[in-house]
Amino acid sequence: MNMERLEGYMLSNSTAEHPYLHRLYRATQTQLLRPRMASGHLQGLFLKMVAQLVNPRLVLEIGTYSGYSALALASGMMPGSKLITYEINDEQEDFTRPWLEGSPFPAVIEMRIGDVLELLPAAGEADYDMVFIDGNKRDYVKYYDLVLPRLRSGGIILADNTLWDGHIADAAYNDDPQTQGILAFNARVAADDSVEKLILPLRDGLTVIRKK
Repeated sequence: MNMERLEGYMLSNSTAEHPYLHRLYRATQTQLLRPRMASGHLQGLFLKMVAQLVNPRLVLEIGTYSGYSALALASGMMPGSKLITYEINDEQEDFTRPWLEGSPFPAVIEMRIGDVLELLPAAGEADYDMVFIDGNKRDYVKYYDLVLPRLRSGGIILADNTLWDGHIADAAYNDDPQTQGILAFNARVAADDSVEKLILPLRDGLTVIRKK
């Protein structure tokens, strides 16, 4: 199966990308290192639709990068709701913050710079309706243990990159810390009876987790 052709077919039969997100994706590709980290159209549309279905009041994102996923989520959120996104790399702020603040959804998004593992416990927010995890793969288990108690019953966690380019099933990557982080996270979630979970083969693997 030609995956590139299949993705093209999927895109051509899905809702068109928001023009602002399209411009951001192009800027990400041309101006940033590791542009593949940006969610892109298919995953962005999925994030938007999940937000529309969940209708969250308060959303947490771990790992802002260029802001594409935050804006995709915000495009599906209602007025008066809030998305708080944490980015640990302060050098990313100069690119990302203007895109967030100049977007059609500036009132929805709050960007915070720093380590979520240190900042979130002191921030005071709780009862998140939805969480998107896309930070340091080595810390996915720590993120999960941090956010799960702060997620309301029935709330949703989405975790990106949980198939990790297939490295999770390749012994050649057994010593890779990021692969080990994803494997540990997948095992932690699979063993957790307090949640329902499903790994989708969307992009680089996206796990949908629902707190019972």
